[in-house]
Amino acid sequence: MSFTDNFIKKQKLTLSAKRAIFSISKYEVMFKKLILFLLISILFINCKNANITVLSSSNVADIINNEFTGDLAFNTASFVEKYWRVVGNTGFNKSIYKIAEELEKSGFVLEENATENDILTYRIEKRPLKNPTWESVNAIVKIEGKNDTLLQHATNRNMIALNSYSTPKDGVSAEVIYVRDLEKIADLDVKGKIVFAETSPYGIYKSAIIEGKAVGIITYNNPSYLQPEKNTTSIQFRSIPLDTVNKSWAIAMSFAAKERLKASLEKGKTTLKVHIKTNIYPSEELTIVADIKGSEMPGERLVFSAHIQEPGANDNATGVGLALEMASLTAKFIKQQQYEPKRTLTFLWGDEIISTQRYVQEDSIRAKYINWGISLDMVGEDTEKTGGTFLIEKMPDPSAIWTRGNDKHTEWGGSKMKLEQMKPHYLNDFLIDKFKQQGKRANWIVGTNPFEGGSDHVPFLRQNIPSVLFWHFTDQFYHTDNDRIDKVSKTTLKNVGTTALIAAYTLLNADKKVAKSILLNLETAAVSRLNEEFKQSKIAINNGDSLSTQIEIITAWKDWYQKSFTTTSGLFSDEKVINNDIEKSQKLIDSISSVIIKELQKKN
Repeated sequence: MSFTDNFIKKQKLTLSAKRAIFSISKYEVMFKKLILFLLISILFINCKNANITVLSSSNVADIINNEFTGDLAFNTASFVEKYWRVVGNTGFNKSIYKIAEELEKSGFVLEENATENDILTYRIEKRPLKNPTWESVNAIVKIEGKNDTLLQHATNRNMIALNSYSTPKDGVSAEVIYVRDLEKIADLDVKGKIVFAETSPYGIYKSAIIEGKAVGIITYNNPSYLQPEKNTTSIQFRSIPLDTVNKSWAIAMSFAAKERLKASLEKGKTTLKVHIKTNIYPSEELTIVADIKGSEMPGERLVFSAHIQEPGANDNATGVGLALEMASLTAKFIKQQQYEPKRTLTFLWGDEIISTQRYVQEDSIRAKYINWGISLDMVGEDTEKTGGTFLIEKMPDPSAIWTRGNDKHTEWGGSKMKLEQMKPHYLNDFLIDKFKQQGKRANWIVGTNPFEGGSDHVPFLRQNIPSVLFWHFTDQFYHTDNDRIDKVSKTTLKNVGTTALIAAYTLLNADKKVAKSILLNLETAAVSRLNEEFKQSKIAINNGDSLSTQIEIITAWKDWYQKSFTTTSGLFSDEKVINNDIEKSQKLIDSISSVIIKELQKKN
């Protein structure tokens, strides 16, 4: 019997008094239950938090390696690669809204609904497109008199050149004129015919369509690095000018289709039956930006950029998916109070180069405080299938001028640069070091290439923002319709995403200790580089190259690293703390380069 029950039994109370006491008893029980619930909740939370480890420099690599699965990146790439994506078209826009949906699942709040306390926000920027968008629907090409098709969209979705208009509903039947010498196309009667040439359709559009009045173009020009005689069905996507007057079309061919057409032409007059269906319509440009706000320096930021347009899986559905998983995992760490970035981490998805260029140009104050930019482009390759290697394309350094030793340009190629175009900074060697560590940990090959350009790192560099490109090359399926999800590796996505986050978290929370560590790593890299260049210079002199050129190369690398040392002071507010260390590193490199030059002079 409880105290209350005993009390009531012993006392002679009125009914109303008894009711009051029972009421008090009821609230007493409820209060006790509430206290018990709170105690259990606190105990549960404490037990849960006991299994959550705060990220630090000593454990960040282990935790991210355990948490980053590559699943969301791969699944998102699978969704995106289903569509032939051009800014403003159905596939591009569906990809944008898929990203938004996943961001919200991860806890991101639409910017217009966010409060000052929301750390995770995103926005979708909408702008009218100057030109209409385009999408392929269907196409079939047959050689008249043959039962089977020469090409069909169902198996070669790159066959229709971008900006092509539809043929009439019943298709077009026309004789094929093979133009072997492009300079003599003006001498040929191609009016009402289909021009066949082994070149880009864009390059002959004016002479064939506008001037020659051809009904259409069919071309072949797959580069050798695609191994076309092996990958006989691959078609690398092509484009023609948007022509609202002639409303013409072009077809790109695979190696197999090209050989069949040439064989038919050798036998005599060849007529093609062509059906094309495309959609060309006004639309808007969408860009999606997700911000993870820094707690101490929110104006400063690191930006990961991934372009959505282009029709492939590796290029660039993988970049889209990787950025999304990186953003989602970071959101998870923040919600679990495992990680708090001091600077802002931004993810940008849009139209290649255009969206990034706008981001760094539209807001001069925002651009001023972008500390780093990284392009995620072709980041998920199954290298056993594609033949590519993961590469960090470096910011412009002297290897883009004097490419020798282990430095090699890819088949994509790069133009010769000048010393005034160099971008001395610690970012190159900092990232190379992080990725080499992951490579060793995961038995994963990591390479580098000199600056070549052509992706979202370029707009950052034009604004003097340190930036690199993460990508793969050579890829035998690059820009072809065989760049499908079966060429994507979840393991590669995991390795790239894991290391990118490790590097990002380090930079976002960089302090004096991190700055000194980066400086020490940079000094080691500088010594290694000068020793390698000394070796290459001795080989060059033995092969008859001039001493003056070798001295110029050694001096260029010395200057590049000495200037790179100074950039580490921007990692924290009190620059004076690290200035002495910077001066020591500069003196060391100056001394080594002087010794190298003297040794070269002795050998000459």
